[in-house]
Amino acid sequence: MHLADTFIQSDLQCIQAINFYPSYKLDADYIKRYLGDLTPLQESCLIRLRRWLQETHKGKIPKDEHILRFLRARDFNIDKAREILCQSLTWRKQHQVDYLLDTWSSPQVLHDYYTGGWHHHDKDGRPLYILRLGHMDTKGLVRALGEESLLRHVLSINEEGLRRCEENTKVFGRPISCWTCLVDLEGLNMRHLWRPGVKALLRIIEVVEANYPETLGRLLILRAPRVFPVLWTLVSPFIDENTRKKFLIYAGNDYQGPGGLVDYIDKEIIPDFLGGECMCEVPEGGLVPKSLYRTAEELENDEIRLWTETIYQSASIFKGAPHELLIEIIDASSVITWDFDVCKGDVIFNIYHSKRAPQPPRKDPLATHGITSPAGNNVQLIDKSWLLGQDYSMVESPLTCKEGESVQGSHVTRWPGFYILQWRFHSMPACATTNLPRVDDVLATLQVSSHKCKVMYYTEVLGSEDFRGSMTSLESSHSGFSQLSAATTSSSQSQSSSMISR
Repeated sequence: MHLADTFIQSDLQCIQAINFYPSYKLDADYIKRYLGDLTPLQESCLIRLRRWLQETHKGKIPKDEHILRFLRARDFNIDKAREILCQSLTWRKQHQVDYLLDTWSSPQVLHDYYTGGWHHHDKDGRPLYILRLGHMDTKGLVRALGEESLLRHVLSINEEGLRRCEENTKVFGRPISCWTCLVDLEGLNMRHLWRPGVKALLRIIEVVEANYPETLGRLLILRAPRVFPVLWTLVSPFIDENTRKKFLIYAGNDYQGPGGLVDYIDKEIIPDFLGGECMCEVPEGGLVPKSLYRTAEELENDEIRLWTETIYQSASIFKGAPHELLIEIIDASSVITWDFDVCKGDVIFNIYHSKRAPQPPRKDPLATHGITSPAGNNVQLIDKSWLLGQDYSMVESPLTCKEGESVQGSHVTRWPGFYILQWRFHSMPACATTNLPRVDDVLATLQVSSHKCKVMYYTEVLGSEDFRGSMTSLESSHSGFSQLSAATTSSSQSQSSSMISR
C-alpha cells in the first residue's frame, strides 16, 4: 500500500468514527482551553488513540495533551503515533520517569557547574529555559558525573518543563504545550566537541526526541562565535529538519536590535548578562575541578565506557623524536580539527604545510627483531634534510601545552597539499650560567625506554563543500548570521581556533 493510500484510509476511518460514534467528540470549550485548535479529523484521532489506550493499558493513562504531542509528531497518523507512544510509555514505566521529579536529587556538582535554569516565560506564555552553553565545562561534567547522571538531569529538566506548561496553561487561560529555550554561546570553543562528550550528547538527544516530541517551541541561539560554523558542520546532520525551522541564530550583539530578543521576550525579564535588567539565577559555571573526576574504573562499573573510545590514538614523544601525523588536503578551505590530551610531560604542538608528500617513515630496525622500540608508536615524517621555509612551512604559531591540559582547535586550510600535525618534546631552557649538561638531560640518555611525554589525540577533516554548505544553512536560519559567516570565511583562512583546559 502506498503512503498516500495509508493517509486516505486513516482519514476515512476518522470520518466513519465521527459519523457513527457521536461520543467521538470533545467539548469545544475544553479543546480551546487546554488543547488548541483541532480539526474534526484531528479530534477524532485523539479520541480513538485515547480509547485504545484505555482498553489496552491498565493503570495510568497519559493526558490528552501528552497524546496530542505524539500525534502531531507523526502528522496525526494514528498507527505511527501509537507505536512511538507505546514505546515511550514502556520506557517511562521501566525507568520510573513519572516519579523522577520526586525522587531525583541532582549532585552538588550540577548545582555548581551546570549552567542552565528556568527563567520566567516568553511573550507567548511558554516557559523559558536558559542554557549558557559557552560557560559550561561539558567534558568536566561528563568526567565527574558520567553519562547516566547527565541524562537523568536532562530528563528532569524536560519533566519540569511539562509541569510548567500545565501551570502556564492555567495562568494564561490558553493551551501552552511547549517551551522556549535560549542558548548563550559566548565562550563556545572546540573543547565543547570533545568526542565522548558528543557521544553522550547524541544519546541524550535521541532519548529526548523519542519521548518528548513537540515540546520545543522555539530555540534562540545568541552570541554565536566564529567557530560556530565549524561546530554546526559536525552536529547539524543529527538535527531534524523540522527542528531546524525553530532555530533563530544571532551573531555578536544582533540579538539586541529589532528582530532580536525583544520580539520574543519582554524587556523586563531579559537576563542581566545579556544586557537586560533582570537577575538570572543560572550558575556562572567554569571548569570542573579534576579532583571531582571519577576514575575510568568507576565509570566502567556503571557501564559507561566513554574513556576507552577507539577513535583516539596515543603516541609517545621523546627529546629529538617528535610524533607527526600526515593529513592530505585536496580542496582548499577544508577544516582540520583536533582534540588531544597531554597525558604526561609538556609538549609543543605545530602545524606545517608541504606541497610534496613526505617519504613514508622507515621501519624501526629493532622491531624487525621483535624488540620493542623505546619510541613505541612514535612516527616521524619530516625528513632531516628538509629546510623550513623552503621544503615546508609553518602555518600556525607553536602552542606550548602542559601536562594534564586538554586542547581542542581547528584550522581552515588555505592551500591543497600535505599538512603535518606535530607534537614534540618541550624541554626547559638550559641554565645560562653554565655549559654543563642538566641532570634531566643526563638521566634522559640513561633511561631512554621511559616515556618522556605522552598524548592521546583525535583529528577530523571537514570538507570544504560541507563547511560552506553548513554556513549557507546558517544564513538561511537568520539573516543576521550572514555577517558571522562572511567574517568566518574571510578571517579564518589563516587562523586557527584553539582552547587549552587546565
